[in-house]
Amino acid sequence: MEPYASVQQVYAGAMVFSRLAAMVMTMPVVGEQAVPARIRLAFALVLTLTLTPVVMPVLPALPVELGDMALQVVREVFIGIMIGAVMRIFMSALAVAGEVISIQSTLSFAQTSAPGIIDSSTTLGTFLGLIGLILIFSTNLHHLFLGAMVNSYNIFPFGVSASINDSGQLAIRTLSDAFRMGIQLSAPVLVLALVFNVALGLAARIMPQFQVFFVASPLMVLLSLAILSLSLGMIGMVWVNGYGGLLKSFSGVGGG
Repeated sequence: MEPYASVQQVYAGAMVFSRLAAMVMTMPVVGEQAVPARIRLAFALVLTLTLTPVVMPVLPALPVELGDMALQVVREVFIGIMIGAVMRIFMSALAVAGEVISIQSTLSFAQTSAPGIIDSSTTLGTFLGLIGLILIFSTNLHHLFLGAMVNSYNIFPFGVSASINDSGQLAIRTLSDAFRMGIQLSAPVLVLALVFNVALGLAARIMPQFQVFFVASPLMVLLSLAILSLSLGMIGMVWVNGYGGLLKSFSGVGGG
């Protein structure tokens, strides 16, 4: 490599690639399992060639011991996985909303395979997840992914140890925020289901011979899908604003 790059440059590229590859493998959109691993690694390599000259001044010197170099590689991989995983965790807000709506509308019996997820998911959960991916590209939130990669060297510079405790607390807080947002996004259907079930209970109490199941199931599906279609714009707007705020805190946009 000496005729093309110095040892320090090769070491810098390896450190940058370790963090970026871990982020690309775990972050949403690019890191989906539907995207081949070779494509993801090639994308990480292109980002490494682009970003290495930018962060070269803040890179430490080449370690003398092999053990120190291995520890730095593990640290960079851990930071990349942590940032990418936090970005992916917030995507679960749409999955939670879809699962809750499917359960309340009795559509949870219809299972499908969600893209990028091994386990089966409900149809509405997959639908909302695909809408989330489309909104990321249509609102240019994927640009903040690149900003988060660059700004990660300001948040976690080389030579500063990453706290596992703080990383765990960040993941837990992000997961709780995603779950709370998922419940909030499904609130219109939850309110409908509560009112509808109370009305059916009263009807069944007044007329015991009334066939509640045969009448309620189709009507509940119809009303739930109607409420979902009317609130779909609100669901997308609220989720994009929340996800954009999370990405801005990592990318450093707007003083986050």
